[in-house]
Amino acid sequence: MPMLSDDKLAEARAALPVLRSAPAALLDEFRRIAFIARIPAGRNVFVEGDRVGAIPLLISGTVRVYQVGETGREVTLYRFRPGESCVLTANAILTGQGFPAIATVEDEAEAVMVPAETFSRWVGRDDLWRQFFVDLVAQRLASVMSVVDEVAFKRLDQRVAALLARRARDTPSVRITHQEIAAELGSAREAVSRVLEDLAAKGLVQPGRGTVVVPDVAALEAIARTVT
Repeated sequence: MPMLSDDKLAEARAALPVLRSAPAALLDEFRRIAFIARIPAGRNVFVEGDRVGAIPLLISGTVRVYQVGETGREVTLYRFRPGESCVLTANAILTGQGFPAIATVEDEAEAVMVPAETFSRWVGRDDLWRQFFVDLVAQRLASVMSVVDEVAFKRLDQRVAALLARRARDTPSVRITHQEIAAELGSAREAVSRVLEDLAAKGLVQPGRGTVVVPDVAALEAIARTVT
């Protein structure tokens, strides 16, 4: 497999903080061993039970990591974006276990892939890669704890309001379906539809086909902050 070109190595270093302080010898080894993967939107990177052959270090795009329950409901655990990686992938490599969730590309992704055996060796050998793994665990643990907090302690209308408010900060017309909201929040589509109907009756959202218009982001943020 060809080693990374000068341009790709520079692009990887610009995107990935772990490489910026890497010594020359480690960079040279990284360049010789890592390889580029381009993954289209909608493609699964890993599914539950997969043996992980390499860890992706994202240069561009977005990957959603989620689980599906016995009832078919989905819940998003986290996303990783440029400059980030997947803690469940790293854990699967270091423990020799199968991947415990599903990782799907949302926005076309380009990643530098480090073979599993190499990544495991680097974490065992180099302080830089050990710290990379520790930071990854800390970052994702915070994300997952936030998901647990929302699912366990917040009403569905608060969670729907918070999701739509976040998405509407850039544009009032949010391209999302009832099913996608349900999958994001680990709820049933029917329950989400009832919440949207209630918000629409109050004039806070305007649901359409594959879109939800949010005329007043602040109003939704206020619902999301409501003390229960």
